[in-house]
Amino acid sequence: MTLRLVLGVLALCTAASAHAGTLVIATVDNDDTSRLRSMSRAFEDENPDIRLRWVLLDAKVLRRAASAEIQTQAAQFDVMMIGNYKVPIWAERGWLKPIGPETVDDAQDLLPSVRDSLTHRRELYAAPFAGEGSLLLYRKDLMQKAGLTMPDRPTWTEIAAFAARLHDPANSVHGICLRGSPGWIENMTLVTTMVNAFGGQWFDMRWRPQLDSLPWKKAVDMYVGLLTRFGPPDAAKLGHEENLALFAAGRCALWVGTTAAAKVLTNPESSTVANDLGFAAAPSEVTARGAHRLWTWSLVIPRGIDPAREAAARKFIRWATSRDYAARLAAEQGWGVVPTGTRRSTYAQPEFQRMAPWGRFELEAILSSDPNDATLLPSPYLGIQFAAIPEFMLIGDEVGKLIAQALSGKLTVEEALARGQDAAQRSLARGGYPK
Repeated sequence: MTLRLVLGVLALCTAASAHAGTLVIATVDNDDTSRLRSMSRAFEDENPDIRLRWVLLDAKVLRRAASAEIQTQAAQFDVMMIGNYKVPIWAERGWLKPIGPETVDDAQDLLPSVRDSLTHRRELYAAPFAGEGSLLLYRKDLMQKAGLTMPDRPTWTEIAAFAARLHDPANSVHGICLRGSPGWIENMTLVTTMVNAFGGQWFDMRWRPQLDSLPWKKAVDMYVGLLTRFGPPDAAKLGHEENLALFAAGRCALWVGTTAAAKVLTNPESSTVANDLGFAAAPSEVTARGAHRLWTWSLVIPRGIDPAREAAARKFIRWATSRDYAARLAAEQGWGVVPTGTRRSTYAQPEFQRMAPWGRFELEAILSSDPNDATLLPSPYLGIQFAAIPEFMLIGDEVGKLIAQALSGKLTVEEALARGQDAAQRSLARGGYPK
């Protein structure tokens, strides 16, 4: 998306944001937020002095639009949905309003790791709307046919052995599917958790990049080897959505994916393997620390909000992220569509447990994720599948491209990591690290 188009999105909101009684809300465009928009008519009925104007955007477009808004302090959006990568960075820079107790319904009900990922200097800066972790999805029927049993907590070494046994190209079944398309939000979300599991980290306590370390070499060797030998063709071009489609069509035996994908794959209307789906923890290796990714879509208030609308923005955020909203949505559409990954109370609902067989695995994955302690050796950064520093997006994108080239056979793993090490060092030097 070009800067001109981003600015055009912002300009669409100018007229609405000029009225004190209208909130402009920018969110990612997905099923959860579409339901929120539909349900928000009840909020407006209960608060007749507040009108809502929605801007639902593709995730990539939203990231660009939100960044343009926050950096210019244009005050076009009153409430924005962002990921947990940006929350601590923007909070540190003073770009977000703290989220006080009046803006969060029952903060003690929030999952601790989710709350920690949105906290800066002991203050909460975002209210979580929906979250996800990672897990292993596998075909129970294929495992049984091969005489294999999946452990509850497998290692990457075990996964490699299973992928070799289950790979069946003659019947269009790939032994394993993994994110391959390059980017900090695509292949590096998986590769980083693999590096963590092999005992590695992005940077040591002196902010020295560690891509030339043995854990990185072992993890990326495993990643490239699995996809080269047992993955789909052109794996380096396949991201989350493409792998989801492959698995839903019965083309993958194993997939280390997101807990959000489980909701799609257990639905017979969207998955041909809904009745044959098994779950296990995302693989570990020398450690389970940092083996599960953690992502949340959360609502924030930009620092530049018009004071006349701040109270209304806080009232809306509290309503949208509350236990009451979840109960209302469940009453109308069932617990199977309630946003997950944020509150203990959701997982405690018997009806949710019945409709979401993957729920227990998601809860365990998120509870086991600690963004403050995600690597075997101490690290200076917050985050699990990312390092929450401004420079990481560029570093992650560059390293992701290099690893995709290794997957495509254009570079060796050693060459990709050596170039990635240099790129990370240059980026940190420009950023003035160590600080």
